[in-house]
Amino acid sequence: MAPNPDGSPLDDSAPDTVENPEAPERPVPEPTSEVPQVFEQDTVDAPARPPRPQLTLDFYAVSDVGRVRKDNQDSGYAGPWLLSVCDGVGGAARGDIASGTAVNELRQLDEPPGSADVLDRVNDGLHEAHVAIGHQVDQDPSLNGTSTTATVALFDGSRLALGHVGDSRAYLLRDGELSQLTNDHTFVQSLIDEGRITEVEARVHPHRNLILKALDGLHDVEPDLFALELVPGDRLFLCSDGACGVLDDARMTEILKDGSPEFCAIEMVRASLEAGSSDNVTCVVADVTEAAPDAGARDPMVVGAAADLRQRRPRALFRGHRSGDTGELEPVAAEIPEGIDYAIHADPPVDPEAMRYAPQAPPRFIWPRRLLALAVLVGLAWMVVGTAYWWSQRQYYVGEDDGVVVIYRGVQVPGLSSVHEVSDIDVADLPDGLARTIQDGIAADDYASAREKVQQIAGRVGDRDEDDAAEDEGLSDPLPASPTDQTSSDPTSPADPSGSASDFAPVE
Repeated sequence: MAPNPDGSPLDDSAPDTVENPEAPERPVPEPTSEVPQVFEQDTVDAPARPPRPQLTLDFYAVSDVGRVRKDNQDSGYAGPWLLSVCDGVGGAARGDIASGTAVNELRQLDEPPGSADVLDRVNDGLHEAHVAIGHQVDQDPSLNGTSTTATVALFDGSRLALGHVGDSRAYLLRDGELSQLTNDHTFVQSLIDEGRITEVEARVHPHRNLILKALDGLHDVEPDLFALELVPGDRLFLCSDGACGVLDDARMTEILKDGSPEFCAIEMVRASLEAGSSDNVTCVVADVTEAAPDAGARDPMVVGAAADLRQRRPRALFRGHRSGDTGELEPVAAEIPEGIDYAIHADPPVDPEAMRYAPQAPPRFIWPRRLLALAVLVGLAWMVVGTAYWWSQRQYYVGEDDGVVVIYRGVQVPGLSSVHEVSDIDVADLPDGLARTIQDGIAADDYASAREKVQQIAGRVGDRDEDDAAEDEGLSDPLPASPTDQTSSDPTSPADPSGSASDFAPVE
């Protein structure tokens, strides 16, 4: 029991609430068949006082991969204070990572209410989920393009705060009347709002799966935020578009009006699959009941991708005929044994993800990637050029420079050769044919071979009166041996008439 504002204890007969003349008391609506009144965030300045829980939630959550998809990209959560459904987007970009990350962030809201406003907590939770998805993409660029819808309902004991992004939905069943609480952020919903198409036409519109808002960690998104008062007997229903996309309000009302939350959630998934849903289906049902004095908190339920069952891949949750008499079928929660390939149990994929959510986020870090690719190409080009230059500087040939015989280092390409050694052999003292051959260049296998050819050329000095036999020689034909080769193996011997070794001066 709370004390009076002046610190004195309350009388046992005194009411449990403290009157505040500045902030009029908000009336609690009585159960009605009309659409529930939605209250905006309370801006009245009043003393911060955590709401006293008066009601409780009896909840159940279920998620099914469906009859077409190979993996489940939906995630769901149901707890004493929080209900949430997230539908992952991305296909190859792993929408299951986005939805699972979002639910694992949002589940931190599932705690008894404090002094903070519930709408602020929902807004902060969605922002944290948005940031967490961005961190996942930063760590693994292959996730670029992934995103998720998010429908969140946070309970404080008497009031429900809702946050919404995307095309998952939240409903309220009150006195047998079903009301849709959220508004789809989709292209077809914008056409409906403009009066251009009807809801019936929207169900068959070719772009019915194109959403306009999602949590992707990249683009800032303003979620829809609102709150409503709850009364005992209310039933809350959250679902992915795998359910609301194939079931009309009348069919959902028929399922939700009777049975426990567990029965209704399972039956809703069954009905969606029987109606031909090609998507994953996730449903969360919660009843608002008066809190029992000795009622303990139930354990929360995490379903779908957020459950992160790496070793346990569920098959389709429901099996049986398609007679439409779902009352004859019992739910089957089967698991594929270890060692059996999961792929053989999946139907051939008919994946509408190719059309769904067609506009995707621009690639992250596009300019750094381009610069990196350019740097790699430039590096490869330099490697090729460097290798070619390295090879060229290990080639030698004999030629002419300023009228004398020289040894060139490099290849006969402008800019890739330079004079390596200069001899004192004048080209004018050689036979005309040999002179022309030297001017054209005489290739050598290596530096030693080039020196040998110059020594041979030195032996032809003064032979201008001989027949021009050199004209008939090829560039690679051996030249006649010099007298040095016939008299001494030492090129520096005094008997060398041409001074073969001493004729060279290396170029510095």
